[in-house]
Amino acid sequence: MDIEQKQSELIDQFVKQASALSGSALAAVVADATSHPSLFAFSEILAVPAVLQLEGTENSVYLDVLRLFAHGTWSDFKRNAGRLLQLTPEQVLKLKQLTVLTLAETNKVLPYDQLMQELDVINVRELEDFLINECMYAGIVRGKLDQLRRCFEVQFAAGRDLRPGQLGSMIQTLSNWLATSDDLLVSIQEKIKWADNVSELDKKHKKDVEDRVEEVKKSLSLKADIDYRGHEEIYSEPGGVMDYEEDRSRPKR
Repeated sequence: MDIEQKQSELIDQFVKQASALSGSALAAVVADATSHPSLFAFSEILAVPAVLQLEGTENSVYLDVLRLFAHGTWSDFKRNAGRLLQLTPEQVLKLKQLTVLTLAETNKVLPYDQLMQELDVINVRELEDFLINECMYAGIVRGKLDQLRRCFEVQFAAGRDLRPGQLGSMIQTLSNWLATSDDLLVSIQEKIKWADNVSELDKKHKKDVEDRVEEVKKSLSLKADIDYRGHEEIYSEPGGVMDYEEDRSRPKR
């Protein structure tokens, strides 16, 4: 089973569980979802009416934790640790995995120093073990560890839940890309038309040259024929060419 299909099944499972509960009873669902080793998307659970109703109540901390895992990073947790629940080791691991995905959204070459700072990792060996065992083997990222340049080159990274307001930005980015693509297409079509015109001109020029060559050939052939006939007439005239034996028999003066 691929990661996308498993994600979808897990999301459906947790959405159904959350929809059947309310208040503090949702704590177990939030804890299970945010610590599950194969779940990395939480927006559908966040959209469950019973979960949204936690806002402003004594149980709103569970909603905050779910939002942290949907959009936040390990650094966000450290900044807000005073008002959030203490995380279990499984949740800490999950949040650090999600942090790598967030960093990979904007940069495909992640320096080791940045990763160690964002993940609270103390040395390169620990960082590389984390990237290999907890990220690449989990299927959420693919890439190359470059020890010489001390960086992680990201080739693929799973997407995270869209942050509030991010959809509008993505739509604008795609619209700009579409407009640029349209302009590029027009430019390509114009170049193709220009190339076709140049090709036609080249063909016409080639035909003109070939026609000219044929005319020159015919002219030279005609001239050669005329010259040949002229010489033939000269040699065919009586007395036009003196017989060699006759010439030898004449007395010398």
